[in-house]
Amino acid sequence: MSLVCWKCGASLAGLLLPLGRREVCPSCRADLHVCRQCRHYDAHRAGQCRELAAEPVSDKTRANFCGWFVPRPDAYRGGGAAMAQGSRAALDALFGKGEAKADIPQTPDDLFEK
Repeated sequence: MSLVCWKCGASLAGLLLPLGRREVCPSCRADLHVCRQCRHYDAHRAGQCRELAAEPVSDKTRANFCGWFVPRPDAYRGGGAAMAQGSRAALDALFGKGEAKADIPQTPDDLFEK
C-alpha cells in the first residue's frame, strides 16, 4: 500500500521518506508531518496518540516537531470534497436551489409592486 495524503487522499509516491517537517501535499498543500498522518495517531485515545513518550500536540492537522512521527499509508479516511459535495446536494434538494417559488419575491422590485 502506498502513502497517501491524510486530507485529500492523493498519492504521495513521489515524495522521499522520511517526510520532512515542511513537506506538503502536492495536491491540496496540506502539511504532511502532522499527527493525522502518523501511525501513532488514534482519535479514540485521550491524547489522540498511542506513543506515551510523545509530547502533546494541540493541533493534530498542523506541522509539528514530533520525533516519534512515522507516516501511515491508511491515513486518509474519506470525506473532504466528496463529503462536502454530498452535503451541498442535500441542502440544494431541501431548499430547492434553481427552482423559483411563485410566492417568494425574486427581485427587489417584486417586493414593492403597486
